Amino acid sequence: MRQFQTLDKMTVDAESGILYITTEHDSGTYPMIAMRREGVYIAISASYGPLEIALRPRAEELARLLARLQPVKGLQTTRQIGTVNAYLAVGLRVDETLVMRPTLVADATGHLSFNLALSPAVRQGLFDWLPVIKAQA
Repeated sequence: MRQFQTLDKMTVDAESGILYITTEHDSGTYPMIAMRREGVYIAISASYGPLEIALRPRAEELARLLARLQPVKGLQTTRQIGTVNAYLAVGLRVDETLVMRPTLVADATGHLSFNLALSPAVRQGLFDWLPVIKAQA
């Protein structure tokens, strides 16, 4: 079973424009997601201790993907953005927690993923920052 690290603190550096998503509780591993707009892209740095996965999806595609998420009981991720070799898998839990799995794939023999979950309040903050606009039913 996968073990998820919950990130529950969000700050924005007004000077650099970087959004930092971290945890309130110091676990010694310093899990963090940092995001910054770069033109039509969102630069994403997911780090866990000294390890980092960097991704650069199109901002519009990421916002559209997040807007279409529906809460799914039991599943961890339902959508992904990126390529076969590097992608961000996301899912929405019934309690509105956002699951994020930045992943690098070596080949058919293995991959490296960070199993991160954003608390409902931080998820909403991320949606407001992007912005993610939910389609009206």
